[in-house]
Amino acid sequence: MRTCVDQLMALSHIDGPRLKAEAHFIATRLDSLRYSGKISNDAYLDAGSIFGAFEMFANLIDMGVPQKEIFSQLKQQLERARKLEIKYPGLNHAIESGRAS
Repeated sequence: MRTCVDQLMALSHIDGPRLKAEAHFIATRLDSLRYSGKISNDAYLDAGSIFGAFEMFANLIDMGVPQKEIFSQLKQQLERARKLEIKYPGLNHAIESGRAS
């Protein structure tokens, strides 16, 4: 999760489709990891908050919210992702291991 947020924050401009794609990726990975038993239901539910935030940010971009505000909100998600990684060690790696090279 942390890597997803880091990659978005490294961009100079974030558009709605990019955020929606990341939200879809996270949702798909979380479903797969929970189904296979690689993450707990608690990890799945907690990590879902970032997925939901990405979808909300995509909608805000579509409504014309300035990039500065989007990046500010992403910083908050980065902190949330860091806390999730502490609470569920290996979560970031588990999610990113499903990303196509």
